[in-house]
Amino acid sequence: MPAEWGMPLEDDVRELAARSRAGDQAAMAELVERFRGQVFGLCYRMVGHREDAEDLTQESFARAFRSLASWDRERDFRPWLLAIAGNRCRTLLAARCRRPAPSPEVDHVPDGRPDPHLVRNLAEEVELALATLRDEYRQAFVLFHENELSYQEIAEAMACPLGTVKTWVHRARRELAERLLRRGVVEELPDAMR
Repeated sequence: MPAEWGMPLEDDVRELAARSRAGDQAAMAELVERFRGQVFGLCYRMVGHREDAEDLTQESFARAFRSLASWDRERDFRPWLLAIAGNRCRTLLAARCRRPAPSPEVDHVPDGRPDPHLVRNLAEEVELALATLRDEYRQAFVLFHENELSYQEIAEAMACPLGTVKTWVHRARRELAERLLRRGVVEELPDAMR
């Protein structure tokens, strides 16, 4: 029975999870429909790549459905599902760290200017620059600038001190600006970034 008919939301989710555990495809589809956006949003913010986030979303639901027997029904479903998604993202990010870094000379012609064939639009350049940031810098930056969370909300979400969040956002801005400068996307750093 849908939550809007009087059953508390988490009880409704528990019922859907129990039916899913028994193999009810409609219940599985309903759980995916309810939580797909939240799982995808978390994955995309963590890995910064749409296709990887889509794959991780699918993997997260597949793993959750395989693991429903171990889910403690006394706990809320959503945090359990998001923890699975977060773990899948961290696994992918750890694998990325083991890959060799591309040579900086690849992006430039001999005189140091960006190769015109490799210059992308600003949004793509920013996305590429974001991918080079430390995970915590990227997460704090995205939560502040894209999700418009306050520093305090970010500190709570990331379980770290307020001053640390401010430092991470500042360093993320500076590193992004420096990369865009090196790539020739911007001509000089703003005063606030120096």
